Amino acid sequence: MAEEVLVFGAWGSPFSRRVEMALKLKGIEYKYIEEDLTNKSPSLLKYNPVHKKIPVLVHNGMPVAESLVILEYIDETWKDHPILPKDPYERANARFWAKFIDEKCLSAIFKACWGEEYEHEKAEIEHEKAVKEVSELLQLLENELKEKRYFGGETVGLLDIAANTIGYWLGVFEEASGVELLTREKFPKLCNWANEFVCVTAIKENLPPRDKLIAYLRNRFGAGNASK
Repeated sequence: MAEEVLVFGAWGSPFSRRVEMALKLKGIEYKYIEEDLTNKSPSLLKYNPVHKKIPVLVHNGMPVAESLVILEYIDETWKDHPILPKDPYERANARFWAKFIDEKCLSAIFKACWGEEYEHEKAEIEHEKAVKEVSELLQLLENELKEKRYFGGETVGLLDIAANTIGYWLGVFEEASGVELLTREKFPKLCNWANEFVCVTAIKENLPPRDKLIAYLRNRFGAGNASK
C-alpha cells in the first residue's frame, strides 16, 4: 500500500519549510496543503487541536506537530539520508542547538528588526541592546560551526535545517527592516555556511520567493527599527 504523506504549512513559514526540506532530502513524496492562518481549516484544527498551528505532518492518517519533533519523526521513519548523527552525544548536541535557535535566536532577531514602539531616544537604546544580543547569539553559532562545511558535517543535517531561519530568513528580515545583523566581517563562517546551505537543491527548492516575503513582512510589520 502506498504511503500517504501530507504537510500542512504556510508558504512563508520557515517552520513548515523545514519539514519540506527534510522530506526532499530523503526523497519522500508528499502532498502540500497551504493553510490560511487567518482562517484555519477544519483539517488543521483536527490534526493539531492543541496548538492549532502549522506545520503538521500527517503520515498514513497519523498527525505529528511541531517542526523539530516532525524532523525527528521523519528521520526515524525514513532511514535514507540520515539528518541526525549516529553518536548519542552529537545527537543531543544537535537537539540542543536547534532548540537554542528556536527559543533564543528567533525572538531576539525579531526584536532587533521590529522591536516594541518607544519614544525616539529610548527606541535607539533598546534597538542597540537588541542588536548586541543578536550579535552575541550569532557568535555562539559561529563558534559551533568550527571548521565544518555544515553544522551536520559534510552533509546537511537536522541542525542545518533548523537553522534555515539564519541561513535564509535572517537575510530577508534584514532587507525588510533595514537592520544589519549578519555581516561577513563579524561572522565569516556563518556567512559561508549560509551560502552553501541555500545552494543545496533540496533546500533551494523549498525557499519562498525573496521579494514576495520581503513585501509581506513590510506590509505586516512595517519598515523596521532602522527607520525609527
